[in-house]
Amino acid sequence: MTHPVVHKLHGIERIDDHAWMRDPVAVRDVLISERRRYESRIAHTAPFRQHLAAIMAGRTPETESSVSWRHGAFVYYTQIDAGREFGEFRRKRDASDQVLLDLDAFGDYVELGVREVSPDGRWLAYSIDVTGDEVYDLRFRDLSTMTDLPVSIGGTYYTGGWAEGWFYYTVVDEVYRPCEVRRYDISTGADEVVLREGDRRFELTVRATRSGTHLLITAASRDTTEVWSVADGVPESVGGRRPGVEYRCDATLDGLVTWTDEGHSEFRVVGVPPLPGERVHSVDCFDGYRVLTLRRGGDPLLRVLGDDGTSYEVHPPVACGRIVLVHNEEYLTDSVIFETGSYSEPTQWWRLTLASGVRKLLKENPRHDGYVSERLWAPAPDGVEIPVTVVRRADVPLDGTAPCLLYGYGAYEAVFDPVWDPALSAFLDQGAVFAHAHVRGGGEMGRAWWQAGRLSRKPTTFTDHIAAAEFLLDGHVSKIATRGLSAGGLLQAAVYGMRPDLWAAVVAEVPFVDVVTTMLDDSIPLTVNEWDEWGDPRRLDDFTWMLAYSPYDNVPSGDLPPLLVTGAVNDPRVLVHEPAKWVARLRANGADPLFRVEVEDGGHSGPTGRYARLHYEAEIFSFVLEALKKT
Repeated sequence: MTHPVVHKLHGIERIDDHAWMRDPVAVRDVLISERRRYESRIAHTAPFRQHLAAIMAGRTPETESSVSWRHGAFVYYTQIDAGREFGEFRRKRDASDQVLLDLDAFGDYVELGVREVSPDGRWLAYSIDVTGDEVYDLRFRDLSTMTDLPVSIGGTYYTGGWAEGWFYYTVVDEVYRPCEVRRYDISTGADEVVLREGDRRFELTVRATRSGTHLLITAASRDTTEVWSVADGVPESVGGRRPGVEYRCDATLDGLVTWTDEGHSEFRVVGVPPLPGERVHSVDCFDGYRVLTLRRGGDPLLRVLGDDGTSYEVHPPVACGRIVLVHNEEYLTDSVIFETGSYSEPTQWWRLTLASGVRKLLKENPRHDGYVSERLWAPAPDGVEIPVTVVRRADVPLDGTAPCLLYGYGAYEAVFDPVWDPALSAFLDQGAVFAHAHVRGGGEMGRAWWQAGRLSRKPTTFTDHIAAAEFLLDGHVSKIATRGLSAGGLLQAAVYGMRPDLWAAVVAEVPFVDVVTTMLDDSIPLTVNEWDEWGDPRRLDDFTWMLAYSPYDNVPSGDLPPLLVTGAVNDPRVLVHEPAKWVARLRANGADPLFRVEVEDGGHSGPTGRYARLHYEAEIFSFVLEALKKT
């Protein structure tokens, strides 16, 4: 029997009976046993899971091709043929059609990191993760011979760009932080350091601008950034580093365009008057135009600014929809491609003529009619209205008779704009409603929305989610299951303990639950650079508020709803011992959660293949639907 570990800090003792699970060797047999136990306990749902997966697969086109885009002398696109999980990266010129990269050749689990074609079209830099640990092997393919150079650079991250004949890329340190930018010379094999970031709160990214004039490196913490422009391998800081000031850059042929939160908390484009109520997320520069990606009132939009002073907006064509620029690699262009869609409408790709604002539909995924999306507003305890996106079949009423699955995240100012999903449609066909609560801590309502659910205000995320559930249960739906992943898994774990009476079931995927212990351990990933998101428990005030909600330190008892927890041994974001420890402590306290753990290859967000993901979703939805029918 392993002895308990006693954590002592700020005069408080915390006894951890399961600290030994931090040892990956010691815990491995337990995790294998847990996976077998899980498979045994869900065996009775196999026919229904297979039924759901078949419906999902039937709504997934056998062959899926992306919209095509131009880069240099070629037109590029991706395609997944029938029966394949990941697909190919391809290009065309005249009558030729060339497969550049076949992802199915790398195995059952594949995450693509960088995929950058050199400006002359000769070389492909690509990186692959086949385990789920988010550390990528970088390789270089000669597209004239379709052979890889005899070099594989390990320990890289998923940003990179070509400049001056070199490929610039990022590498990670021992805690998976992208801390160094290097560059590789295809012709000589030279590999050298360009910039190293010593402050462990900051992560580095690198990219080439589409104008071809700048190679940009960005160091970012949770509330501070610094950008460098690189020429001949020498970085020069653009605006320095000022605590609490964020800025980003893109480039025209004439110089850099900067947007910053200095002087305007929701960001402003330097030289452009900010408009009230708008959050500026990014600026993309093209010849004669800048396209701003914005949010206003909870909805995304684009604004096109012409160098001649013209300006107009582009909105999603459907309610509760998304709009985002995609596949725009040419600077000298008179048009751009954007993507739209929603939870109830298929993804569409459009070409926008920049001068006129005229849009042309290029491609649309298969349409499945009969689903509707709408926005409701749930009052929080402090009177703030929380946006809730509700999706259902048109023949399923919102009159308090249908069950509901509520989704939430609420951290990092992250925005999860809606995407049509065949898995979700199969769930909706069971007569259930899906609701997405855009709780504070996320970014749907701008930077202030994040600030209102971070650090000492983190509990607002949880109470917002509870308020959304209470609102829906007041005449809109009959019962609610709730789901979330990672920081959203923390949300689920928190509300599981705060209001167990509200939930027919809870799904906490890779949940961040041992908040205080993890944020005290700077030897693991995502600790130092996340103190500005969650708090630093070495400080008494931070320790106090974190301990008050940490699910591992506040385990509920009594009558609890069914709980499904997931984890993965290769997950670098939420190490598998966190959900494993929480499950063990819950069981010791009388609960009996299901624990689905990936003990081999698998990452933070579950399976990556298109059919493998559908089978995973069928597992989640079968658990949810079984619980909704029982209650």
